[in-house]
Amino acid sequence: MAKQAFTEALKQVKIPVLVLDQKWHRLFALEGKPDTVKELESKLSEVLARQGKLTQEQKDLKKLKSSLMQNIVENMEGTEISSDIDKSKKLEQDKKLIDDVNEKIRLNEDQLLDIPREIVTYNDALMMETMDYCYERLRTNYREAEEISEWIKQVRVDLKKNIIRKQNREINNREIYSYMHDIFGKDIINLFDVKNNDVDLATGEDRPEGDTSDSEVLSEK
Repeated sequence: MAKQAFTEALKQVKIPVLVLDQKWHRLFALEGKPDTVKELESKLSEVLARQGKLTQEQKDLKKLKSSLMQNIVENMEGTEISSDIDKSKKLEQDKKLIDDVNEKIRLNEDQLLDIPREIVTYNDALMMETMDYCYERLRTNYREAEEISEWIKQVRVDLKKNIIRKQNREINNREIYSYMHDIFGKDIINLFDVKNNDVDLATGEDRPEGDTSDSEVLSEK
């Protein structure tokens, strides 16, 4: 796919916020995250934290504004003349606070409007770094798997050859021992078996599990 077509197609896809996805974190479970990924992750997390803080602040400001509006309504209701001056001062203070709150809400809204673009920018960059890392790991894993596969094939070939060699040696041993018996007789062979008690016709895999002794002489098999 041409680079421009790839870029255009990518723009049409909605990408989840990666740092909030536990499966994304699992992509780096074996080797850990590269420094480039860590840096983008940190920046994206900071933007998300700022968004959360501003959103909560907006809720608190709107609640405060509602409370101030309620105070103004109550202070505007009919009151004793002696308290009109105090009420008027309180009204002015509340109105001033409402103006301040409205300004703060407006400033927060401006920041909240910019944050989604920041999130997309960092998230897209993080996706690209993640894809570069993952596809490199896929290539490395495939290459190593192929190398291991070739090793296994060679081991199987060598194993087959060694099994045949082992069987040939065992057959040859049995033939030699049988001919020795036929030629020299059991009595002589028994004497030589005692003298050569390190010779055993049974190979390691033929012996019972745990048995490493050579106590039995050949003539007793």
